[in-house]
Amino acid sequence: MSTSRRTLFGTAALAGAAAAAAAPAPAQAATLFNLPQVTIPVVGMAETFPVRRIYCIGRNYAAHAREMGSDPTREPPFFFQKPTDAIQFVAPGTVADHAYPTLTRNYHYEVELVAALKSGGRNISRERALEHVFGYAVGLDMTRRDLQRFMGDQKKPWEIGKSFDSSAPIGPIHPVARVGHFTKGAISLAVNGVVKQNATLEHMIWSVAEQIAQLSEAFELRAGDIIYSGTPENVGPVVKGDVLLCKIAGLPDLSVKIV
Repeated sequence: MSTSRRTLFGTAALAGAAAAAAAPAPAQAATLFNLPQVTIPVVGMAETFPVRRIYCIGRNYAAHAREMGSDPTREPPFFFQKPTDAIQFVAPGTVADHAYPTLTRNYHYEVELVAALKSGGRNISRERALEHVFGYAVGLDMTRRDLQRFMGDQKKPWEIGKSFDSSAPIGPIHPVARVGHFTKGAISLAVNGVVKQNATLEHMIWSVAEQIAQLSEAFELRAGDIIYSGTPENVGPVVKGDVLLCKIAGLPDLSVKIV
């Protein structure tokens, strides 16, 4: 190749690089429609907690495992997920209306401690797991039990029994800096003033730290993930008009009315 041609190509390459550098970045494509970010209020803060994923652990109290027909031995825990729009925020001091869902005649309550993560990762050690917790809340894992059992009997996924609209009522998140970590303390649920569930967090088979460690082996946990940590025994059905009162020592009560 002649010197003049090399010079020409070299000049053209430089000109092309300069033009590319000067060209504006391509505009980001607009979305067809906007979707709201699901958030949960945080006590003492103007900012809200954005929810990325909702993880739930199954049969995490021995007596509840027995009533569900399972062996409560410390076998590996199992988890399922709910969609973020399952969140129904319930303000403290109020009784929120909670709609009885379609397709079920056996609608069950399950009171649970909820852990909200500020960070995450993979293969998190149990010893460092609680470092990722931002705060805690009281939650309800509402369940269409008949649908869950029917699908389980059919050897089919049972999301329809767990993962539906407003199936995850929750109170505000309390930062760890305010309330510390919840490794013990009473947890209970009453229906129309009659206590149905009554246990302590120490009755968990798998602690919150162990749940985080186990989950991080299967998923990359991230800020915005929340974990429903399981329910004690004596879950049961509700009907329209019932008022549920959920209590965890150290957190404000959560109450809903089935409508």
